[in-house]
Amino acid sequence: MKGLYKKKSQLIEELAALRQRVKELEESARKHQQAEEALEESKEKYRQIYDEAPIGFHELNSEGNIVQVNRAELEILGYTAEEMLSQPVWKFVVEEELTRKILMAKIAGDVSFHETFERTYRRKDGTTLPVLVKDRVIRDKGGQIIGIRSTFEDITERRKSEEALSKSEEQLRQWQKVEAIGKLAGGVAHDFNNLLMTIKGYSEILLGKFDPGDPRHEEVEEILMAAERATSLTRQLLAFGRRQVLHPQVLDLNGIVTNMNKMLRRLIGEDIQLLTALDQELWSVKVDPGQIEQVIMNLAVNARDAMPRGGKLTIETKNVVLDENYARQYVSVKPGPYVMMAVSDNGCGMDKETQSHLFEPFFTTKEKGKGTGLGLSTVYGIVKQSGGNIWVYSEPGRGTSFKIYLPKAAESAKEKYRPIEPTRISARQGAETILLVEDEKAVRTMIRKTLQSNGYTVLEAHHGQEALHICDQYSGPIHLLVTDVVMPRMSGKELAEKATPKHPEMKVLYMSGYPDNSIVQHGVLEPGTEFLQKPFTFKALEGKVREILDKPS
Repeated sequence: MKGLYKKKSQLIEELAALRQRVKELEESARKHQQAEEALEESKEKYRQIYDEAPIGFHELNSEGNIVQVNRAELEILGYTAEEMLSQPVWKFVVEEELTRKILMAKIAGDVSFHETFERTYRRKDGTTLPVLVKDRVIRDKGGQIIGIRSTFEDITERRKSEEALSKSEEQLRQWQKVEAIGKLAGGVAHDFNNLLMTIKGYSEILLGKFDPGDPRHEEVEEILMAAERATSLTRQLLAFGRRQVLHPQVLDLNGIVTNMNKMLRRLIGEDIQLLTALDQELWSVKVDPGQIEQVIMNLAVNARDAMPRGGKLTIETKNVVLDENYARQYVSVKPGPYVMMAVSDNGCGMDKETQSHLFEPFFTTKEKGKGTGLGLSTVYGIVKQSGGNIWVYSEPGRGTSFKIYLPKAAESAKEKYRPIEPTRISARQGAETILLVEDEKAVRTMIRKTLQSNGYTVLEAHHGQEALHICDQYSGPIHLLVTDVVMPRMSGKELAEKATPKHPEMKVLYMSGYPDNSIVQHGVLEPGTEFLQKPFTFKALEGKVREILDKPS
């Protein structure tokens, strides 16, 4: 009986152990099932990450054939998986042979090549795109290279951004160059124009002392012509540096082009056909008509020289609106409405290297003695100072087109542009008192003699403080202050502001070879400002003085 109970007890213990074992096996099976499910879930997540990644992935076998490719790469290139799998990867690359050689060298174990590099891939539709590729070799357990895994990143937008940045940097460098040359031109113009004033002034005096038949008369004329050429060069430098005095008016650009038609035909010659395509609904612009005429003439001369065997010169105008996207591509462009004027030829054209230097002063492709290299730099300066922009489009053998964009004027032109006929100003003798302020003795002496010879009483000062002292001491009326703008200690504008309260009847005439910002805002004289650009002639001085004195107060 005891043996029976003992056996029963053993069976119960064995059964309990068996149940525990079954539970353990069930728990193990459950955990295994969970592990398999987790593994499948991980695999699915990997597939999702692999396919939905923002960049492409592909895997190559030891022969360079594609054995795996993700959805992103397929979408970028436009192929299906079936069209890419089992194909050599270089089949889809523009640099096919180079890619094949490098990949096979990497698979063979040559580690001298960069892991990251750029390639040009070909889409299914035939278009191409720049791609940044990064390779990683795949090894088996024994360390043998069995393939390559690569990331594939479309860098089209990056390239565009880099090109836009490079263009912006180049434009910024050009702008900085213009500013530097402008400051240099200003300093040179002020001193150089004072020298030219002396040369031209005393040459005029000498010229009047010799009869036209006298050989010395011709020699002095040569001096005057040389001085005029020097004056022209200085003004062109000032134009490039945007340091000119502008006289803008609201006008229709078509009127300027039309009025220049005859002159342009004579300028370009009979072998070149002049064509115009003018928008009859053209918006108005606010520009200095004389300066814009200079722009058109310089571009026409440039086009003529590019067509030695004849051709076509076309001037076109139209309204355009430059949007934000366009403005982002160019440093100085503001979005908005513009009037576009294009001057185009079908001449020899230019390469990129020539175009990169085109607007630099003294750069020319013409033979020595055939050009100063200041024509296009003058055009550039005038357009920029007028608030516009200029771009050039050209290819060797395919001609050139200069496109100028000028801001639309706020108001409309009241009438068509007509050239202003020069008025005859009386240079009759005067009896008024003039206060002359000029820091250059030679220039001051010459101006004083000219004014005195016309009957004026001249009070002379070589700087602002001395002029103010004269104003305090002189008891009679001072009818006109003639002052240089740029002077040491005190500018001409500052002097005028301090002197006019002492003599309310006094009018002011500024003179300078380089007017500073005290009387000029963005190249335009302040309203009511009278100005004479150095170097000027005696007749110009006499006429301007008389004109101001005869104006009603």
